[in-house]
This record gives sequence, structure tokens and C-alpha cells, in this order.
Amino acid sequence: MKRRTVTVALALAFAFVPGFVVAYASWPRQADLRRFEPAEIAQLETAMWRDYYEKRYGALLYHLYELSRTQFGFAPLDSFRIAWVAAQAARAFQPTRSREAANAALPPLVIYYRLLASAAPGGFDAEEAARLELDWWQARREAVAPAQYGLTVARVAAITYGKRADDPSLVMSGIGRAEAMAWRDARGQGMTETDWSEIECRLSRAYRSLKAAVVAGG
Repeated sequence: MKRRTVTVALALAFAFVPGFVVAYASWPRQADLRRFEPAEIAQLETAMWRDYYEKRYGALLYHLYELSRTQFGFAPLDSFRIAWVAAQAARAFQPTRSREAANAALPPLVIYYRLLASAAPGGFDAEEAARLELDWWQARREAVAPAQYGLTVARVAAITYGKRADDPSLVMSGIGRAEAMAWRDARGQGMTETDWSEIECRLSRAYRSLKAAVVAGG
């Protein structure tokens, strides 16, 4: 009888575990795009850049998930959905060599920004944000100066956070991220650990500027 009781208890436990897992993964969280910590998001973004250029798509998916979970506060399931479409966009864009071909990355980018919009201060136009995001991705390949496409990076942030695109801190952040990208592009396959550390420092400064713009005025 005792053995039977234990067996029944274990069966019930195993029956309820999947439900608890699903509930935990999908339970609504108070996601907020403004909650990020500059140093932490810079560290994650640096890791994602390495994943992308070294074509480690599994690691890229993981770091994208971590960013959504730890920096924006999305639920685990939503974080996975965000990471999945972001990784799809990056993978679709990577082999392209023209603006026309690069449009293959646009559909997942639109979904990505639609998912993020639920945690934005006032929502935003996901299609416009996605088009601008893809525009600066392509601009990097066309020898556009970082000071120029950095303004597009700033415009994406302005749309996302409901701020003015000419906000000095926002512009500084966008150009700072672009200059970090240019640092990597100039070194190509010759990147060293010191170079990656430099990129993380530059991104940290850029995200401190973004944080200043985001918190200004509430």
C-alpha cells in the first residue's frame, strides 16, 4: 500500500510539472524597455556581435534571450519568441549582398519590433522601426560613415522610446554604437580579445547616453 501511495504521488507530481513549467514561462511580466543596465546590455551585445560574426547561431539565440529576460523583463516564453525572430533576421541578412536581397530580413524584424512594442512607454510603429533598422544594417556595407548611419540608429531608438531623434544624448548613443561597429568592421577577421574589450567599453558609453535620454522627462 505504501509503495502504491508513493507511486501515485510521483505520477501526480510528474503530471503537474509540465503545467507549472508552462505557467512559469508564459506568466505575464512587467516588461519595460527602459529598465536596462548600460554595462550589462553592452556586455550582452558584444557577445551577440561575436556570435554573429563567428556564425554561432545557437549562442546568438541564447544571448538574445538573455537580453530580453534580464534587461527588459519579458516572460521566458516571450523572450524566446523575441530571440527567435531576431536571430532569424540576422541569419537572413548575413549572406545578402544587395538592398533588394536584404529585404528577406524585414519580415522577422517587423515581428521583433511588434513584440518589443508591448514593453515600450507608449507603443510605436513597428514597421517603421524595422525598416530603419534594416537601413542602417545595409548602410554599414555601403561604406557609409558611422556618423551618418549612427543617426539612423538614433532614429530607431527615438521611435522605440518615444523621444526626439535630435536629443543630444540619443544622437551620442547612436553614433557611439555606430563607431563601435566601425571599430569591428575595420579589423574584420583580425579581432583580438583586446578589440572586443574596447567594443564593450564603447557600447557601455553609448548605452549610458541612451539611458540618460530615456529617463529624461520620465
